[in-house]
Amino acid sequence: MKTKKLISVIPAALALSGLLMMAIITAVPAPAQEQEKVELKIQLPKPMFIGTPRNIKTPNLEPITGKPRGPFYVPKGTELVSLKKPVTSSDPQPVIGELSYVTDGEKSGEDGYFVELGPGPQWVQIDLQKPYLIQAIVVWHYHSQPRVYRDVIVQVSEDKDFINGVVTLFNNDHDNSSGLGAGRDKEYIETNEGKLIDGRGVKARYVRLWSNGNTANDMNHYVEVEVYGLPVK
Repeated sequence: MKTKKLISVIPAALALSGLLMMAIITAVPAPAQEQEKVELKIQLPKPMFIGTPRNIKTPNLEPITGKPRGPFYVPKGTELVSLKKPVTSSDPQPVIGELSYVTDGEKSGEDGYFVELGPGPQWVQIDLQKPYLIQAIVVWHYHSQPRVYRDVIVQVSEDKDFINGVVTLFNNDHDNSSGLGAGRDKEYIETNEGKLIDGRGVKARYVRLWSNGNTANDMNHYVEVEVYGLPVK
């Protein structure tokens, strides 16, 4: 009789254990990657040229679809965190314009809205002034005419000197001509949409962007860079 009673208790105990496990799982908060996502709204400048460019030759060009970029989703609460933030550069005395143009909020492709840096590999660096969880970076180099900028590399770090904790988010330097490692990303034609780069939620305070001339000349240009992030709690 004692054995029978023990056997009859086991199923009830297992059922209770299952209910407790379900309660525990329900109580665990959803991981960050499962939090509510919303479409990132980007204010685009007016297009400066129409049609599909056909005279640009490069061995690493992404396919040209002629279609608008699709929606990009970020965690709810993501905000523009780069506006008016300080900018430094490997070329502290630009040929044209001011480094502040990079984060001044003006994205027009017309003359007077871009900064021009000297030839060869050059970078600009944005200090967000405190760490954020980077969700997206949008780059406008120069969009008044179709160009491809060479060796575009986008890195983030919490180290202003980019010695420690450097994360590369984008790299289309396929032959390592800039010396930062060969990248697998594709070159792309500049348009008014800019280039959107996934920030992957990396925690960083500084954003550094490299380029190495373009298909029109040897100079490096920036109209605007926008960094979208979440505050670090």
